[in-house]
Amino acid sequence: MTSPSSSPLHPDLAAIRDREPVPSFAVRTADVRYEHDGTTLLGHLAAPDGDGPYPGVLVVHDWFGVGDHVRVRCEMLARLGYVALAADIYGEGVRPTTGAQASELARGFYGDLSLLRGRARAGLARLASEPGVDPSRLAAIGYCFGGSTVLQLARSGADLAGVVSFHGGLQTGPPGEAAAIRASVLVLTGASDPVVPDSAVTAWEDELRQAPEAEWQVVTYSGAMHAFTVPGTDAPEHGSQFQPTAERRSWVAMKEFLAEVLG
Repeated sequence: MTSPSSSPLHPDLAAIRDREPVPSFAVRTADVRYEHDGTTLLGHLAAPDGDGPYPGVLVVHDWFGVGDHVRVRCEMLARLGYVALAADIYGEGVRPTTGAQASELARGFYGDLSLLRGRARAGLARLASEPGVDPSRLAAIGYCFGGSTVLQLARSGADLAGVVSFHGGLQTGPPGEAAAIRASVLVLTGASDPVVPDSAVTAWEDELRQAPEAEWQVVTYSGAMHAFTVPGTDAPEHGSQFQPTAERRSWVAMKEFLAEVLG
């Protein structure tokens, strides 16, 4: 994956944003600070400019941290009538600029799932506390590292109506852990993703089958590599590449899913 640029907005990302029509209501955006165990986190909020109550969607970044990609996704969600908060898992000012830096940082969180889940829960609590949000109608979506994170959030038993993982890692857990999942789960993955191979998908599905109360589905996109939703990603030698068809179809699948679970 390539690191996100600060400006200008990648033209493909701008085109993706503008697929969602500008609504009749205004959309307000702001960076928001909140804390987790003494660490200041800097997220990004996008919301319809009204009293609500609106459903809330937590959006978790890829391994480069909060950047243009998740900010645009938040704005798109706000255009659809959701309050969207891009959670900051890393901490204010912690924004890797190279793949090596990002990989090392992400590995640290994968190695400390308690911290990862705690940071995600802090973002969810900040979202639920936002004026105009209906705390009984919350969902979470995430990309790559963020896709793994929202699945871990679901595993923690978080009170979510739904979770969507875009090309996220599919880690399994201790026996019986999947029974704690209360959210409906939608996994959107690439058929040509070496980071999440068929064996990982099968192992994850087999685990979820042992939790008969869990409600889940997996959609696989042909020809799609890792990071297929992130414009500017072009590293097929590392198994990562933007794929416009999978990006578009996965967003439509997410919209239909959120409309169902959030009502």
